[in-house]
This record gives sequence, C-alpha cells and structure tokens, in this order.
Amino acid sequence: MQPVHIILLIVAYFSVLLFISYLTGKSANNKTFFKANNSSPWYLVAFGMIGASLSGVTFISVPGWVESQSMSYMQMVLGYIVGYAVIGLVLLPLYYRLNLTSIYTYLQDRFGNYSYKTGASFFLLSRTIGAAFRLFLVANVLQLLLFDAYGIPFWVTVSITILLIWLYTFKGGIKTIVWTDTLQTLFMLIAVGVCIYTISTEMQITNIFSYVAESELSKTFFFDDVKTGDYFWKRFLAGAFVAIVMTGLDQDMMQKNLTCKNLKDAQKNMFWFTIVLVIVNFFFLALGVLLTDYAQKNGIDAHKDQLFPIIATKGSLGLATAIFFLLGLIAAAYSSADSALTSLTTSFSIDILEIDKKKNPEEQEKTRKKIHILFSFVLIATILVFKYFIADQSVIAKIFTFAGYTYGPLLGLYAFGLFTKLQVKDKAVPFICIIAPVLTFLTNYSTIQYFNFDFEFFVLVINGVYSFLGLFLFKK
Repeated sequence: MQPVHIILLIVAYFSVLLFISYLTGKSANNKTFFKANNSSPWYLVAFGMIGASLSGVTFISVPGWVESQSMSYMQMVLGYIVGYAVIGLVLLPLYYRLNLTSIYTYLQDRFGNYSYKTGASFFLLSRTIGAAFRLFLVANVLQLLLFDAYGIPFWVTVSITILLIWLYTFKGGIKTIVWTDTLQTLFMLIAVGVCIYTISTEMQITNIFSYVAESELSKTFFFDDVKTGDYFWKRFLAGAFVAIVMTGLDQDMMQKNLTCKNLKDAQKNMFWFTIVLVIVNFFFLALGVLLTDYAQKNGIDAHKDQLFPIIATKGSLGLATAIFFLLGLIAAAYSSADSALTSLTTSFSIDILEIDKKKNPEEQEKTRKKIHILFSFVLIATILVFKYFIADQSVIAKIFTFAGYTYGPLLGLYAFGLFTKLQVKDKAVPFICIIAPVLTFLTNYSTIQYFNFDFEFFVLVINGVYSFLGLFLFKK
C-alpha cells in the first residue's frame, strides 16, 4: 500500500467527520457541547460506545496479546458484564436523579469541595494518560506506514492527529461525538470482519469457530496457579472493577450516557452495549489466533502490537485488507480520542473552573473553547513523553496497569459514598488518595519480590480498598 493511498483515505475519512461536525454544530452552545441537549437516541449511544471502549489499543493490542496470553483476556471481558450491571442498576440511577453534567459533582454533595476536586483531578490524570496511550499507538502506526516515507517527524504526526480531532469537536462537542462514534464503530467492525474473512480464506479455513476452538491458543480459563497474573478470579474480578471505574466512574463514558433522554433509555443503552461488546471482544481474540498462526506459517517475524499492522499492510492479503485495516484503526482510535478530549474539557470546565456558575453565557463559552485548546496541547505533550518511555510490553497491559493506580482512589471514594452513611474529614481526602496508590505499588512490588505473587490488574481493587480504609480512618 502506497503512502498516497493512505493520504487519500485519511482525507476522505475526515471529510466525512467534518461534514457531520458541520451538521451537528449548528447553533451549538455549552449545553450542546456538554450534554447534547439530552436528545441522543439510546441505540446510537450504545453502538458508538463500543468503538470508544475498544479504541485503537484493543484493535491492535488484543490480537497481538494472544500469542503470549492465549485467550485469557476473555476472563476479564466476562468480568465486564458484572461491572456494567452495577453501572446500569446503581450508578446511572444516581446520576440521573441528581441531573449531573459532571459525575464528580456527586462527591461535592456527598463529602465536600476537597473530595470533589480530588475526584475530578484523578479523572483528568487517568483520562489524559489513557487517551495519550491510545493515540500514541495509532500515531506510531501512521508514522511507520505513511509519515516516515515523507521524512515527517513524529511530533508533526502527533500534532496533525490532535488537530484533526479538535477540528470536528470544537463546536458540537458530545453531540457531534455521538454521531461520529457511531460511524467510526461501524468502520471498525467492518474492518475486523474483512480481516477475519481474508485471513481465513488465505489459510483455507472453512469453519473459523472450529479452527479457533481446536487451536492451542484458544485456552481461555486459567485456574492452575493463583500466583500468576492470568489466574481466573484475579482477571474476572479485575474486569468487573475495571468496567465500573473506567466506564461508570469515568466522565468520558458517562457523558455519552447522560445525553440520553431519560434513565430508561440510558439503561437500555448499557444493556445492549454489554452484549455487543462481549461478542466483539471474542472476535478480536479469534482474529488474534488467526494472525498468530498466519505469521508462523508464513515466516513473518511480527509480535505483540506489531503483529496486526504488519500482516494487514505488508503481507499477501491484498490492498482491500490494508485499506480496511487502516480505516478500522483510524476509526477505533479517533472514536476514543475525540470523546476523551471532550470529556477532559467538560470536567476541567465544570469541576475545576466551575464555569457553569458564571452568569454570562458568552464568557462560559469562551472559557470552554480555551480549555478545549489547552487539553489538545496537553495530549500532544503527553504522547511525546510516552515516545521515550514506552517499553516492550503491549500497550493494553500498560493502560490497565495505569488505570489500577489512577482510578483506584475514585473507586474508594464512590464505594464509601454509596455504601456507607459516614462523613469524612474533607481536607484529608487528597492525601488519602495520593497515599493509597503508593501503598498499592509497594504491596504489589513486595508480593512479587518475596512470594512471586502478581496482583496484575487486580491492583485496582487493592487501591480501592486502601482508599476506602483511609476514608474510614478519617471519618468524622
């Protein structure tokens, strides 16, 4: 696939997104940007959330993970079902009852201003890191396939990536994203289907399900060694809590849900989203089995995050596969990144600057636009930092590891608020939420060093427990 083909594809793709932005951004204001005027159809939100949840990381890292981890990731996916049930039955009713724009406003009502600012700050940190990781992965692929051929440096690639996101989100915000995410999810799923079809045809596989089931890489459940990171109950419970915090306690994901007309629609959205997400993740893992076997049989030396890109674009699968791969990758990446930029803007505007309390609507909108630009630069800077610190493990593993340390305090805060009636010393909350991740890191490091026991993604739960205990110790 020639670089000129990639350029034409990107231009055509973003022309469509900008056209959608033009249609949805007419007469847009802050209410449109933050909550889409509470007019989003639930089925569009559900479908679009699939792409936002999976992102470019899942698109590349999950298939690449199969070689070393088999299909053990499915244990986490099954845990997601429990987590999404908690979101639909516990958190969504709370958010709709309080009529929230930012979900962290709940912490102010429950504990006080310090807790509120702390919760919002941890989200801003978590989402900035997560979004930057996702975009870093895609920027690397685009750099390899396109920009290196023209001698364009990595920082220009990153800047162009963020600029394009800003262009189609700066007016309509979440209203635009509900529609663009729907389109991008469709592109991503078509891409996966095309890739599975072409690889199975090339390998002369008549029944994909039988092939995957008989593969040595299809092992899903691991009960043998409780000390390992892939042990079933650690992965399953981590999956449940990851879903709760990375969706239910995440302004990015909940902001889409809160654009639905009412609670019933939001719950329907969550129910169907859960079913489809589990199925889609299975197909990503099945694709990973096919890609790994294809690489081995054809002598292709590609592993982890390089496996899917190299086979799709430099193998013998044809131009159509390469085009759909790139289309799916770009769609998956941007469906996550655009909503991240919008939610970061929303949280900082509402939670930190509290612009909703300003009386002048024009002043509110000017401030929001400045924050939108500010976070565009923050994402660029963060991605460039990652360029020099990313190690050799799959990016998805890094995201879940970081999530464990940054979302853990949010888990503790919400659990304490929802399941107890106790009050805390509000000024102590920032210190508790900083100490808890440090204790979590020391705990996991010690168990690995002295007992060869790795909590892996379960550090999220440990972190939440430490935060909960800290809040209890400083109760009023």
